Amino acid sequence: MIPLSVLDLVTVREGSTVADSLAISAGYARAAEAAGYKRFWVAEHHGMDGIAGGATSVVLAHIGHATSTIRIGAGGIMLPNHNPFVIAEQFGTLAAMFPGRVDLGLGRAPGADGRLGNALRKNIMAAAEQFPQDVVELRARFAGQAVGGVPAPQADGADVEMWILGSSLFGAQLAAMLGLPYAFASHFAPAQLDDAARVYRERFQPSEVLDKPHFMAAINVIAADSDEEAAYLASSTEQSFVALRTGNPGRLKPPVRDYRANLPGSALAMLEQVRSVSAIGAPQKVREGIEAFIARTGADELIVSGATFDPQAQYRSLALTMEALERVPG
Repeated sequence: MIPLSVLDLVTVREGSTVADSLAISAGYARAAEAAGYKRFWVAEHHGMDGIAGGATSVVLAHIGHATSTIRIGAGGIMLPNHNPFVIAEQFGTLAAMFPGRVDLGLGRAPGADGRLGNALRKNIMAAAEQFPQDVVELRARFAGQAVGGVPAPQADGADVEMWILGSSLFGAQLAAMLGLPYAFASHFAPAQLDDAARVYRERFQPSEVLDKPHFMAAINVIAADSDEEAAYLASSTEQSFVALRTGNPGRLKPPVRDYRANLPGSALAMLEQVRSVSAIGAPQKVREGIEAFIARTGADELIVSGATFDPQAQYRSLALTMEALERVPG
């Protein structure tokens, strides 16, 4: 079986608080660890009422203290929002706190709309153009180099596994050029999945950290006792996706029976695009969906995403998914 990991948005549910969400995410990480998942990643988003993972390194410290063996990491840090020096300090510190467990996935997108630059006092578009150079600087700082004559002692020699993230060919090309592992955000942007995987593998250049390509793809997964129950649970995420794409994002809502029945065609088309990279159903259906996705992508790892309104259903989905995969060849 290929390694399986978890992507968490630190979802804020309707009627709950950020504190509730952080407690739920800690429980989610413990459930992932108990079920045998390899990594637990938290995504950076800002200015969104339904996502509480913006202070990503702080959340990862919380997750790290709640667990003991699972790798923890950013999936990812949106580097144009930050400067490499501070990220090097933060993740070097995390690596000191949780030795051999820290991943740093780096993305080029800001993770919010254009107003974020004003809040951060940054020209994010200009910063995005510097993304490759900033990745190289981070790598140098973890190798102990005092870039610009200023050392970052917390980062010097830190055992941090760096990844490039992406939803287009740009990240694939950069990861290949730098010889870094690459994770594709196919769970919400599947359009260029196949091309990105191909470009990354074809152009990969071995490095001191990786001698051959290592590709991870994201897939939406919700497993339950029956196909009907899984579809019902998934309607919470579907509501969030439609709300986001129609400019009305909010907190995760309770599930709705037959949610799709009365949706307009445009919303159904959006959901079908996402559903094309999903495995939702009873364990057998989830297994079949994941087998097909592995066959399509040739992925070296999968990372699963899927929030439910009931946290216990989300925890159980992890266990059912892992059980379903036990017989998948890897």
